[in-house]
Amino acid sequence: MSAPTLLLLPGDGIGPEIFGAMEPIFAWLAERTDPRIEIRERPAGYRAFAAEGATISDETLALAAASSAVLFGAESTEEYARLPRADRPEPCVLKLRKGLGGYANLRPVATYPALEEFSPLKREVVRDVDMVIVRELLGGLYFGRPQGIETIGDRRRAVDSLVYTSDEIERIALVAFELARSRRSRLCSVDKANVLATGSLWRDVVTSLGRQYPDVELTHMYVDNCAMQLVRRPGQFDVILTENTFGDILSDSAAMVVGSIGMLASATLAGPPADGSAPGLYESVSGTAPDIAGQGIANPVGTVLSLALALRYSLASPTLASELEKAVETALGAGARTRDIGGDLGTADMVRAIAANLRADSAPGTTTNSEGGRTNGASANGP
Repeated sequence: MSAPTLLLLPGDGIGPEIFGAMEPIFAWLAERTDPRIEIRERPAGYRAFAAEGATISDETLALAAASSAVLFGAESTEEYARLPRADRPEPCVLKLRKGLGGYANLRPVATYPALEEFSPLKREVVRDVDMVIVRELLGGLYFGRPQGIETIGDRRRAVDSLVYTSDEIERIALVAFELARSRRSRLCSVDKANVLATGSLWRDVVTSLGRQYPDVELTHMYVDNCAMQLVRRPGQFDVILTENTFGDILSDSAAMVVGSIGMLASATLAGPPADGSAPGLYESVSGTAPDIAGQGIANPVGTVLSLALALRYSLASPTLASELEKAVETALGAGARTRDIGGDLGTADMVRAIAANLRADSAPGTTTNSEGGRTNGASANGP
């Protein structure tokens, strides 16, 4: 059996410091897998663009496509925005999504009893929230054409095209139905069918597919109502299915249910997570957080939980995924907190608090490969 591979792309902003702090968890991962997971690291994002002229090199993109899973940090789009529009490169994360065929983005949102007080919502509102937002990732406004800005006479005109085909909708809906069937069998499809033609097509396709899943309770909701319901009564949701732009906005709103965007993980897959071995892209929802980058205070939980998703969906290690998720819950329950959730721990200390709850065996840790990345776990900066 060949060893599964995990490619680390720390990116920009808080990404490198979180990934650097993750060494104790990478060491645990090396000790617990057989065959051992091979871990490599490459630059991506604005740092790669500044050094290599591309947000992600062809070599790195090929390595990502050949990996079992990719763990991504964040990309600093602020620097791109300072460039003339014609000179702005295609964001690394969009290249990754297209290169890996990742059209299905899964964003779990679950509250922890120990953190209920840190949500801006009332405790009774956020208690026992456990949902997954399934966002279509390769269509809609972000990829629709025509797109651009033109000058007509004395005024400028901008165009973004919201485009979806029935097959694009059906394949993401299939992921959502299968996921709902494995959970509590409730699916809420979110659109704007009362205004948008794409919303009308979305609702028609999802409704039609729903007839093949009589065991899944299907409901529909307009996106503005869904945004309100996420604040009013988030516990009503099990699986939310929606298109690209709506999913981007709603998942960030849902982050406030748990108190911090640094707590949320995500998985990007090229199909339903069936046998636990589908290649995927995994990243925290936190972004680059430029206001705190370099200070060593970023919340690493979203990245840790993204690694847990990679273990479950791409690295065929659901037991280790559960152990890692439990370690996070135990650390939070014991009072471990970064500043965004009311504590004073730095990034590295928070990771160590999580890693202290992980069970390891006597297998050796990692070595550093000749490319400067990691192989088979952590380097000398382990626990």
